[in-house]
Amino acid sequence: MKKKNIYLASFVLSLGINLHAQDAFWTPTTYKGAFPVTDNTAASDWTSGWSNFDAENTDYPATTTTVSTDITTSTTWSGVILLQNKIYVTNSATLTILPGTIIRGDKATQGSLLVTRGSKLNAIGTIASPIIFTSNEAIGNRSEGDWGGIVLLGLARNNQPGGVANIEGIVPTNNTEYGGSLDNDNSGTLKYVRIEFAGIALEPNKEINGLTFGSVGSATTIDFIQVSHSGDDSFEWFGGTVNCKHLIAYRGLDDDFDTDFGFRGKIQFALAIRDKDVSDAIGDSNCFESDNDAAGSAGQPKTAAIFSNVTLVGPKGNGSIVLPVGEKFEKAFRLRRNTAVSCFNSLVVGWEKGLSIEGTSVVNNVNADTLVFSNNVLTGFTNNTNTVYNAGTSGGAASTSSFYTSFWGADGNDSTQSISQVSWVNLFAPLGTTPDARLTSGSSAASGASFTHPKFFVDITGGIEESIELNNISIYPNPANENLVVAFDNQSGSAFKLLVSDRVGRIIQTIDVQDEDQNFVTMNVSSLANGMYSILFVGQNSSFTKSFIVAK
Repeated sequence: MKKKNIYLASFVLSLGINLHAQDAFWTPTTYKGAFPVTDNTAASDWTSGWSNFDAENTDYPATTTTVSTDITTSTTWSGVILLQNKIYVTNSATLTILPGTIIRGDKATQGSLLVTRGSKLNAIGTIASPIIFTSNEAIGNRSEGDWGGIVLLGLARNNQPGGVANIEGIVPTNNTEYGGSLDNDNSGTLKYVRIEFAGIALEPNKEINGLTFGSVGSATTIDFIQVSHSGDDSFEWFGGTVNCKHLIAYRGLDDDFDTDFGFRGKIQFALAIRDKDVSDAIGDSNCFESDNDAAGSAGQPKTAAIFSNVTLVGPKGNGSIVLPVGEKFEKAFRLRRNTAVSCFNSLVVGWEKGLSIEGTSVVNNVNADTLVFSNNVLTGFTNNTNTVYNAGTSGGAASTSSFYTSFWGADGNDSTQSISQVSWVNLFAPLGTTPDARLTSGSSAASGASFTHPKFFVDITGGIEESIELNNISIYPNPANENLVVAFDNQSGSAFKLLVSDRVGRIIQTIDVQDEDQNFVTMNVSSLANGMYSILFVGQNSSFTKSFIVAK
């Protein structure tokens, strides 16, 4: 195809696309937090029908099938399965789990499921028939860390030395490696999945999490996932670009959301609820814990995940709960070691301490607007605990009272509202019963959310320095219904972007091609509606477009 030597700005404007286009991942809301004002139907409560807040007393059926060896060819699970040993999905195989399947992890053999790089897990439940990973222990004997958990390992970038590392908590082998150069890598789809009582210590003091992501790419789909009673973190991301929606972290031991080693995904709509009697005696328990890496270096890509519409309930609940002697709870947000994670439009209650910006490098990220804490409400905090300064040794105690003052109110954050002003329907339900985190009609958080910050937009030109010249471009299959392959011969060896847009010019997906030897990209289009779409090939001063059709 002949290269069109036109300037990018003219090109995108002719298509009706701004240089910074609205990112289609985000669902703009008027309300803050994870839930809207109730309309007196289950439809406004996205936890309804598939979640479970009393897994300790749920009577699960006996197992009928045992899985105890690795999966090396594409396999389908159904029924009630006993998961024994560390089970690896390898050899580019796909494990498909049907709706309603129950997988019970074996405690004695440390049952765990690990999906290696290049392989996939497609666990797609429904509201009425979620997929359940849980303990094989009997009612009354279940506890955090009864079995391993789910580990997804992908080929996206991280900032570990050499770009490839071994996931923590497991003896290193080729099957525990994560990382590569494909930020749009696809590790499969998890939807309407519950993960209960995971986080066993596979080695002393080396637990794995409820759901662990190691360099998982953006073509992976994660939606409607509940992790309950995890023996370590509920969710942890090590590098990668995977995006997630509708997450529940319930009564976990360590952190609810832990982001490390260059994770750059987006998360919207999440609920976290803590138990006053469950905290990490060895370390400390936070809701958010985020590092760029263990050393707090400037390693690239930097940890820069974006969270929006999160509702966080700490161990103090509505403030009436007295914490036990020796508890190890720390902060709602512990941001340290050069992280640039951001949080918007969220509600926080029940933590002793709120936002902790730790270290000079993190302060610098706030001042540079790469770490953004904006439009959040922290309610029920006692005086001078909503923010924490002179906070430890993570690169120097540089966050002072005046530092917080400089951005707190200017960025729309508020710690003056009372719990009754925010006003949830039944957020503080007794543990083991179902909460209702929706807002009442009189809630002060029912309006005021904002999605105007540049982080909610796609930068079309960022990172592109050269023109591109591609030959022998082919798109197949076309029409497509699941996976679409874009193949090309990169004559110039230049980095470029692929931008997928719909018929009105909205950017749906952005893919960076940085490797001069890369000659194809695979995209998952199964979530797109039927119709025609465009792929924009974008260099610094040259661009062109190809079309494809989704037909299912």
